[in-house]
Amino acid sequence: MKLDIKIPIGLLFTIFGIILSVYGLVTGSDTEFYAKSLNFNVNLWIGLFMLVFGIFMLILARKSLKEIKEP
Repeated sequence: MKLDIKIPIGLLFTIFGIILSVYGLVTGSDTEFYAKSLNFNVNLWIGLFMLVFGIFMLILARKSLKEIKEP
């Protein structure tokens, strides 16, 4: 059995990306909250990046699982 680290990494980044993106959407209208980051919604953009990266890792893991199962 081959250990594939892409599955837990993909799940971790996907879950954290969803949580951070939702938090960024909920707090997006609070201008005082994002004043330190020059009114840039860091939570939303980093959450979306983490979500895309997590989905990418899960796609790679699924692709490698298909290659292993095929003779």
